[in-house]
Amino acid sequence: MKHVVVVGAGQAGFSFVSKLRNLGSEDTITLIGSESAPPYQRPPLSKKYLLGEMDIERLYLRPLSFYKDQNINLRLNIEVTSVNSAEKTISVGDEIINYDELVFTTGSIPNYLPAKLGGNLNGVYVVRNLSDVDSIVSEFIEKRHVLIIGGGYIGLEAAAVASKLGLQVTLVEMGERILQRVACSETSDYFRVLHKDHGVNILESVGVKQLIGVDRVEGVELTDGSNIDVDFVIAGIGITPSTKLAEIAGCEIDNGIKTDSKGSTSVKSIWAAGDCASFPYKDTRIRLESVPNAIEQAELVAENIMHINNEYVAKPWFWSDQFDVKLQIAGLNSGFNDVVTRKLPTSVSFWYYKDHQLLAVDAMNDPRAYMIGKRLIEAGRSPSKDLIEDIAVDLKSLL
Repeated sequence: MKHVVVVGAGQAGFSFVSKLRNLGSEDTITLIGSESAPPYQRPPLSKKYLLGEMDIERLYLRPLSFYKDQNINLRLNIEVTSVNSAEKTISVGDEIINYDELVFTTGSIPNYLPAKLGGNLNGVYVVRNLSDVDSIVSEFIEKRHVLIIGGGYIGLEAAAVASKLGLQVTLVEMGERILQRVACSETSDYFRVLHKDHGVNILESVGVKQLIGVDRVEGVELTDGSNIDVDFVIAGIGITPSTKLAEIAGCEIDNGIKTDSKGSTSVKSIWAAGDCASFPYKDTRIRLESVPNAIEQAELVAENIMHINNEYVAKPWFWSDQFDVKLQIAGLNSGFNDVVTRKLPTSVSFWYYKDHQLLAVDAMNDPRAYMIGKRLIEAGRSPSKDLIEDIAVDLKSLL
């Protein structure tokens, strides 16, 4: 009987161990997490949990009893400090643990504002894990002023929650527009209007020159020369794949832990899945930061450890909740050169094309456009642009 060790007790780690047991594996399974909480959902952290609409038990993917019932050795609040791939061991402090198969589901770590800009002042936060949110919740008091750095989905979701709780919100984005790295200008325009309609002050092409304060942040000097008094700061400036242990193990790194189509790394008996792992996709290599990818990739690794020998074919999709808008995204928009707008009375969708090839869809409060767009993309079908734009055309007829 083998010992399968999983490092990283997030969505991917949970999905892997659960799938392995569901496939009938009787191997010894150890799931190691650096946090004190068992595996939990991350998306509600910055939304329902922060708003007080979801208690902590509902965050958990399964109760603690699940791991005992499934004979999964769940070890929490500990750090793996080293990996010896030649000896097939990992170190947890002074403890040495042997493995037969090692799976990295280490996720990603938030990018922090540099200390020289004031990132080490009290009152400066990131929103990534449960302890981050627990430490910040007491700051969300009506009429206080929060500065949010970064106009990606993390920053915009935090802005929406703060606004709903009655705070004064200023969001700064160094790029020319919010969502510049991930979406078309039409989607940026939509969410800019949405946030401004809810009182969020969005400043684009503006960065942080220096946070002001002695021990605790009190204000900010911006690159446009203006100064703003603030009560606290949230930095939503992206994440970086957690690859340190994989590097120690000798795994090849390429925009994350490099895996093949089966989830295997360059080192024998070491696998990776989730935010930390890159994988082949069509004629390139990508890394996806999403719950669906974490689940599907981790389950594939479980299948392949059981010698099913499947290859990962990603079907990317994402979502974001802001105010009363649910954004659903199907596909990847990389390389698009045209955007088609389909506008209905209470919803809108933006369809990304590369010449005549449909690549992706951003659907705002339009689950029908999202679902049909997703099916079209996965089937490799690209309807003519005039049919997408014409709201008299039933999208279902395009399938």
